[in-house]
Amino acid sequence: MYAWEFEKRRRPLRAHVGGQLVFNDTKHALRAALDGFGLAYVPEDMVTNHVEKGHLVRVLMDWCPPFPGYHLYYSSRRKPSQAFGILVDALRYG
Repeated sequence: MYAWEFEKRRRPLRAHVGGQLVFNDTKHALRAALDGFGLAYVPEDMVTNHVEKGHLVRVLMDWCPPFPGYHLYYSSRRKPSQAFGILVDALRYG
């Protein structure tokens, strides 16, 4: 199982969390939290609206490290296709 990763004052903590529900998709974990089944460890940008509306409450905020953003990795051995370039631009500026 994936360990939840926390950090406080540059001190990392990995928590192995158990429970009756296990998800391999953050959308399903979020849905379960919204339905009152417990905590969900999901990216902040997925829950901002729900927190603002009062549907969810952030916990352990001082243990959550800042997230620098998403990264896209691709092989530089081949020339990227035009479609790939459009995708990169959409992700970068969208």
